[in-house]
Amino acid sequence: MQAKTVREEINRCGAIGLPFLFGVDFELENGFFVENPLENNQIPFVAGKVSNIKQPTENGPIPELKILETNLEAYQQKFDLIHNGLLYGNSFLVNLTERTPIETTLTLEQIFYHSRSRYKLLLPNHFVCFSPESFVQINKGQISSFPMKGTIDANLADAETILLNDYKEKCEHNTIVDLIRNDLNMIAENVQVKRFRYVEEIQTSKGNILQTSSEITGKLAVGWQEKLGDLIFKLLPAGSISGAPKKATIELIEEAEQIERGYYTGVFGYFDGQNLDSAVMIRYIEKEEEHYFFRSGGGITAKSNAHNEYQEVLKKIYLSI
Repeated sequence: MQAKTVREEINRCGAIGLPFLFGVDFELENGFFVENPLENNQIPFVAGKVSNIKQPTENGPIPELKILETNLEAYQQKFDLIHNGLLYGNSFLVNLTERTPIETTLTLEQIFYHSRSRYKLLLPNHFVCFSPESFVQINKGQISSFPMKGTIDANLADAETILLNDYKEKCEHNTIVDLIRNDLNMIAENVQVKRFRYVEEIQTSKGNILQTSSEITGKLAVGWQEKLGDLIFKLLPAGSISGAPKKATIELIEEAEQIERGYYTGVFGYFDGQNLDSAVMIRYIEKEEEHYFFRSGGGITAKSNAHNEYQEVLKKIYLSI
């Protein structure tokens, strides 16, 4: 369905306290909406401790993932366009993404069922995501966002110290925190950074990684449920996978990437009738006919190096199993 219809349905069901599952793509063109999703598993999902599926008992094939093709030269061309925009001051931070062909021993369904991640979503025969990144959570009228920026191999000596002291990562994280704080100020009061640059460990098929996040909170006005769709859409696309300032940065992204992201880096969420939990759709594998592609990316600043950024894109190609 059209994204504007998703927005209207969120408003309608939020006002009457009806549980729902929703999703919307990065371009804010298309989406999906399911009422009472715990009674309907047409779109399997996990959002925190809530799910409409039962974990299978069988282990399935040995999970393997192979990158079929890399193209640093093509990435360099995109990077140069983005970097020039940064140097001209059109943006301060841009999330540049890649679509990498892969081969895997697992089906989309098997990846979904066996992935270990706080957020999971399967659009059968289309894509699967196993995202570690929250978009927003709403609990008793308090809205919280948890932008993630900055990763490192957890097995490196002094990995956490290196990550926290990395100048480029600090700049990138500071910019996103400022952007998300400004976004929340559009819809909430008493917005504050509750936790800043805390480190979490994430398990992957390539070994564990450390990732830095921050927690930003605010208070929604009484009656927020009746305009829940409007509030969510004011925050889209998510700042962590676009950049700052948002409008000019999205124009740079469209010029550089040349293809639509679709549901990759869009958002999905579950509303239980009172509270909301939602995620950014990253760690994303899509199927096109019989071919599989992994979508991944990273933040680019004026201090970024194309080779290093491309290596980060490739490091994010993994199974969370």
